[in-house]
Amino acid sequence: MATLSKSDHEKLERAISDVERGTKTHVALVVVPASDRYLMYPLAYGALFALAVGGVLALFWPGMALSRAFLYEALAFVTFSILFDWLPMRLLLVPARLRRARARDFAHREFAARILTTHQGGMLLFVSLGERAVELLADRELHARVGQQAWDGIVSELTASAKAKPLAECLLAAIASCNGAIQASGRTIH
Repeated sequence: MATLSKSDHEKLERAISDVERGTKTHVALVVVPASDRYLMYPLAYGALFALAVGGVLALFWPGMALSRAFLYEALAFVTFSILFDWLPMRLLLVPARLRRARARDFAHREFAARILTTHQGGMLLFVSLGERAVELLADRELHARVGQQAWDGIVSELTASAKAKPLAECLLAAIASCNGAIQASGRTIH
């Protein structure tokens, strides 16, 4: 999973400050490792695998003592729960539709907290690394001026470039594209 260094954070903060100084737009960038902890999935799949171990034991070794079979099931539950608790594995267990929904919900909560609470409005660029999701949300006025097509283009460019380039470089390019779209919309300081 990609991470951002301290110098990456500083570059991103400077780029965002430049956009905010040149426009009347508050810009927020949120990059999270995952949009949810998905805690029930390791336990649920651990229990499922433990039951499967119990079924295999009952099928192939029907004379095994119940206490020994229970011990094997408990060990299987603990082992698989710990294995499935590793974030990349945990994310594989979660249905894609649910991962997208959680990322979208988290982005909207961040938008409400970081943009809607300000009186100047603005936009949020949200990236959830675990879900591989990008959301770009803008206040009504800015969205009406820039248009969905421009936002979709920025998101598409970011997601495509993130497959081959470092995350910080892709985010800087996306911020620059947002700046261009905002300035082209006429929402600049005169």
